[in-house]
Amino acid sequence: MQEGRQIKVGVLGATGTVGQRFITLLAVHPWFVIDALGASSRSAGKSYSKAANWKQTTPIPASIRDLMVHECKPEYFLNCAVVFSGLDADAAGDIEAAFRAAELAVFSNAKNFRRDPHVPLIVPFVNASHLSIIPQQQSLHSPPLKKGFIVTNANCSTTGCVIPLAALEKAFGPIESLLVTTMQAISGAGYPGVASLDIMDNVVPYIGSEEEKMEWETLKILGGIADSDDGLKTFDMHSRHPLRVSASCNRVPVIDGHTECVSIRFARRPPPSPQQVREALAVFSPDAQALGCPSAPRRTIVVHEEPDRPQPRLDRYYQDGAGVSVGRVRQCQVLDIKFVVLANNVSIGAATSSIINAELAVLKGVISG
Repeated sequence: MQEGRQIKVGVLGATGTVGQRFITLLAVHPWFVIDALGASSRSAGKSYSKAANWKQTTPIPASIRDLMVHECKPEYFLNCAVVFSGLDADAAGDIEAAFRAAELAVFSNAKNFRRDPHVPLIVPFVNASHLSIIPQQQSLHSPPLKKGFIVTNANCSTTGCVIPLAALEKAFGPIESLLVTTMQAISGAGYPGVASLDIMDNVVPYIGSEEEKMEWETLKILGGIADSDDGLKTFDMHSRHPLRVSASCNRVPVIDGHTECVSIRFARRPPPSPQQVREALAVFSPDAQALGCPSAPRRTIVVHEEPDRPQPRLDRYYQDGAGVSVGRVRQCQVLDIKFVVLANNVSIGAATSSIINAELAVLKGVISG
């Protein structure tokens, strides 16, 4: 359907860690073509190769090296149908709002609009249907918008957890309790990350606001869209069958890849067996695959049978980090089922999610090139 089509896109925060990952992925994308780059005023006016402190494992794409970096102002991005934002939260709010007001479609990796009741918080393999609230977001803007909107992707730790949860709720009905303990990579803190004297030979049992984000984001993502008393659509926050979430988040000396130990209790009695859970995870096939999103992995969830997998060093780059790995599926003596999840926090936990969200928007007719 999209064969031969080129859709011009821009990247905000292009010199940062997430921005660099956006560029790496977009430079080889079959539809999206980078037309504009935005960064701070100290980078503006420089070629990208001179502005960026490049930290990816592959060289700067040749097509991007000499592209001029601009300030993050809408007037430099008016030829773009899509703008991807890798901005830090400190800067993202006002800038992304200005781009939306300028009738640009913004796909954000920042947290600023995730709680907005009219902004979809989308993990592309879980709740692509939430794109349906975009017309309401546009109509409530002053003045109303025709093309501009904001879509956010989730926190990287939330993303890894909710993908297997969605697969299991699809197969076995609601989950009523979730306990999750994370071991999160240092790249999740951005560059230069955590000071070496803090993280080497150490585990830091606190990541600011991370546990709160996991606990409420999970509810918004796994919930549906319902009608509110004022006639507007709203996210139901999994309220039809309340889900209780308890998260404990830790920073560990791993470069990329968040590992999470998950225990869940199902509403249904008796609960599914570990083997039934493995089978449901392995066959999970979301809209992004069915619709033909080019960045979607061949297998959304890879289920490991080995007793010592998944491991970040061995499994984080499988399928270019676009899926998740699950292993050690077994009975939980306190709840029902427990397992281990690994998600690449800079790929499916960040840039890859935003890119697949934009692909879904194109395929669903929300965006036209």
